[in-house]
Amino acid sequence: MNKDLLVLSGPTAVGKTEISIKLAKLLNGEIISADSMQIYKLMDIGSAKISKEEAQGVPHHMIDIVDPSQEFSVSEYKYMTEEIIKDIHSRGKLPMLVGGTGLYIDSIICNLNFTDSAKDDDYREYLWRLAEEKGNEYIHSMLKDVDLESFNSIHANNRKRVIRALEVYKTTGKPFSAYKAGEELYDVPYNVHYYVLTMDRDKLYSRINKRVDIMMEKGLLEEVRKLKEMGFTADMQSMKGIGYKEIIHYLEGNLSLEKAVELIKQGSRNYAKRQLTWFRKDPRVQYIDKDLFKTDDQVVRKIIDDIVMQ
Repeated sequence: MNKDLLVLSGPTAVGKTEISIKLAKLLNGEIISADSMQIYKLMDIGSAKISKEEAQGVPHHMIDIVDPSQEFSVSEYKYMTEEIIKDIHSRGKLPMLVGGTGLYIDSIICNLNFTDSAKDDDYREYLWRLAEEKGNEYIHSMLKDVDLESFNSIHANNRKRVIRALEVYKTTGKPFSAYKAGEELYDVPYNVHYYVLTMDRDKLYSRINKRVDIMMEKGLLEEVRKLKEMGFTADMQSMKGIGYKEIIHYLEGNLSLEKAVELIKQGSRNYAKRQLTWFRKDPRVQYIDKDLFKTDDQVVRKIIDDIVMQ
């Protein structure tokens, strides 16, 4: 019999952390981060990493596990997270996958085993060189003919993901997006309870802008300066995250600080749009509009009541 897995996601700054802590306390849960930036050590402010005080004693996994100089793949995330889920289940507790990186979530709750087999190193290298020569937009446009859904959901500047989608199509003959649709969704060993938090778009954008301002007040500039002094460079996977790449550009004299902050806000808002597009692909998602509830406690009660009824 399949065991339960709670997934709580939503766009950046929607308020996942506070609700996840309340849920974990009431459901005897442990939280597994599904955030592609919080895996990195030393990158705390720009990734909005949860503090020890905010965690309130709730165990958190898949945070601070990778040095910023290291590459980290979805396959590695999948393997490590599945082992953690087994351990949490073995102790009679509820694993809770919490975060906004849709691909990380899908690696666990969708049949994405193709990631280990669909490889073509030569083709990947060819595409990388092509992007260097002709730009990210060029290889992104190649997706339009073979996988329109991925073309629309993957940003042109996410070169690694664009190349991955083209590589999967070449090696399997199936579009990358097909692995997150239809029967492929359900071949997983869990009872998946998948919730996505939403709110009014203008309100969300206001929260995003405010959060960026708070990050700057907390010392994002100094955090990135220290990382740069430690030898972490703009071409590393970790430093391409929103908030880090813009501040790096400022420190290298390519942007004013005001412009860098503006670009962080803009990039975060655009990321929220892409996240919402991603979640719409999965018919198991149950949306929770936070605007319909007066408090986070009411949202938590709604989710718990819903799980009990399933």
